[in-house]
Amino acid sequence: MKRFPWISTTFLVLIVLFVWIGPFLYTSSAYALNPSAILVAPSMEYPFGTDRLGRDVCARLMLGGQTSLIIGLLSACFASFLGLIIGISAGFFQKKVDRAIIIGIDLFLTFPTFFLLLALISYMNASVWVLIFIISITGWMGMARLIRSESFAITNAPFIKILKLSHVGSFKIIVKYFAPLLAPLFFINFTFGLSGAILAESGLSFLGIGITPPDMSWGVILSEGKEVIDIAWWLSFFPGLFIFLVTFSLINLSDYLQSKSNEKDVLNDI
Repeated sequence: MKRFPWISTTFLVLIVLFVWIGPFLYTSSAYALNPSAILVAPSMEYPFGTDRLGRDVCARLMLGGQTSLIIGLLSACFASFLGLIIGISAGFFQKKVDRAIIIGIDLFLTFPTFFLLLALISYMNASVWVLIFIISITGWMGMARLIRSESFAITNAPFIKILKLSHVGSFKIIVKYFAPLLAPLFFINFTFGLSGAILAESGLSFLGIGITPPDMSWGVILSEGKEVIDIAWWLSFFPGLFIFLVTFSLINLSDYLQSKSNEKDVLNDI
């Protein structure tokens, strides 16, 4: 039996509190320039140091974290629900609907996801909502395939066949019976998709084609530090650390949910 990842969950909670509650307690401006405090190392006055323009890195990490988490959360939500709807439709209606959906999924999976992101964003001016849209439409395929596979098994269950013969509406069957059975699988893949969305945003911003200054995200702050990494390690270290902690913690949480779901399936089989 796998233990609940308390350490990972604690990291997630602390980072969320740091990003959203921190600005109310730490009132330093993320945009204020201080020519007398350029590339200052972490200290009591500047906990995470300053950048090349004398801006407080701690304040910038708080504000940038809000952008990264919002993009990651909304992208994961939209992609997960899109994958859920498409996967259920394929598994429930089957036949022509399933074949059409499988062709669509295979077309999307033909291109590596990150290169598909680059191709799409090259035709649009990057912004928070554009990134959410692009990450969403390139991240639903994995969820759709897993939900489709599970939906096939549920659709072939005797009680679903009885409901169909009783002329119970498809929408009612899906909402009342499919949704509860698919919920564990959905949340497992949602947590995994959330970490992937945060990494995608950070990667695009790091390459300079995601969030662009004066707006900021963890990827932007990480990118700004790469040019002075030999003399100011903290500019890249701290945003990279936050990205790592969030994604690693989410993956651990996803693994735990998957192990609990597998244990439940074993008990049901017994």
